[in-house]
Amino acid sequence: MPKNKKRNTPHRGGSGGGGSGAAAATAATAGGQHRNVQPFSDEDASIETMSHCSGYSDPSSFAEDGPEVLDEEGTQEDLEYKLKGLIDLTLDKSAKTRQAALEGIKNALASKMLYEFILERRMTLTDSIERCLKKGKSDEQRAAAALASVLCIQLGPGIESEEVLKTLGPILKKIICDGTASIQARQTCATCFGVCCFIATDDITELYSTLQCLENIFTKSYLKEKDANVICSTPNTVLHISSLLAWTLLLSICPINEVKKKLEMHFHKLPSLLSSDDVNMRIAAGESLALLFELARGIESDFFYEDMESLTQMLRALATDGNKHRAKVDKRKQRSVFRDILRAVESNEFLRNVFELGPPVMVDAATLKTMKISRFERHLYNSAAFKARTKARSKCRDKRADVGEFF
Repeated sequence: MPKNKKRNTPHRGGSGGGGSGAAAATAATAGGQHRNVQPFSDEDASIETMSHCSGYSDPSSFAEDGPEVLDEEGTQEDLEYKLKGLIDLTLDKSAKTRQAALEGIKNALASKMLYEFILERRMTLTDSIERCLKKGKSDEQRAAAALASVLCIQLGPGIESEEVLKTLGPILKKIICDGTASIQARQTCATCFGVCCFIATDDITELYSTLQCLENIFTKSYLKEKDANVICSTPNTVLHISSLLAWTLLLSICPINEVKKKLEMHFHKLPSLLSSDDVNMRIAAGESLALLFELARGIESDFFYEDMESLTQMLRALATDGNKHRAKVDKRKQRSVFRDILRAVESNEFLRNVFELGPPVMVDAATLKTMKISRFERHLYNSAAFKARTKARSKCRDKRADVGEFF
């Protein structure tokens, strides 16, 4: 491009032309036709110049590339300029454009701390998120809720995040409890509500209200019939999982008296979720139980769980699950998680004494190193054997081919 063209190109963050360039970029992205853009002069309205400007406000490109490209090839100014364009696009008439803009902003904030930039625009972002949650449909609501979580994380604990929660909390709660809303939107809102409340809430009554809201959701998965052996998953299971995990997160910041109440209510009901046919529900229930044990022992050092023996048997079965009807990936994931959960439950010295298990088995570094080497050697042996078999089969096939050619 000639030098005089470059000079006339609107500069990012500059005065005069920069503002009109951003507005034109927004209009071009929304309308899809460059000929309708008015703010450009005849010289600036070349295809090359217009594509250069609109690229910084294209939400789809940012959502795909993320801020990594800018970190390597651009500057902080590039990133902020592009984010300004995306924030403007959250007001676009097109639902797809708004959704892509929300996702683009979320990807940037999830990858880079931009506290000062966000602090100045938190009200604008909060208003956009509120509008998309209220008027958007499933995918847009999910994108808005995900952005709300990252926004609170960026702002951190304090008055700013509290204001965000006060604005968005009632809307999130309404969507979570709305049986006619999309399950996916309710699921994302449950996670968002838990995260935002964990970071921002300073009102104990609001914390208890949020716990109750989430509790009303996931307890619907509890085993209803005593004789039933398996809890069958439903389309609502993903919502119940997210609600349970968000509830568990918030329980960790509750006062002791409230924790005691929740332990009494759920300690004997949560294990029923370990029999769910959904692997993610089983894992969520196991992780929640592990946290409940940790909280209970923090309150009472000699805490005793009456059904400990049956619970450890269930956890041990899940940690060594080899059912053929389950997917290999699910079994591998489940076994890995429940080995940790089982250790968290069994390593308590008091419980080991009660069940006469003796002291926890300690493996020294030398023994552990030997075990690892042994396992590695077995792996090498198996690999070598596999290569040998493959080579032998190849030779056999070559011989058959030669014989075929001969005849």
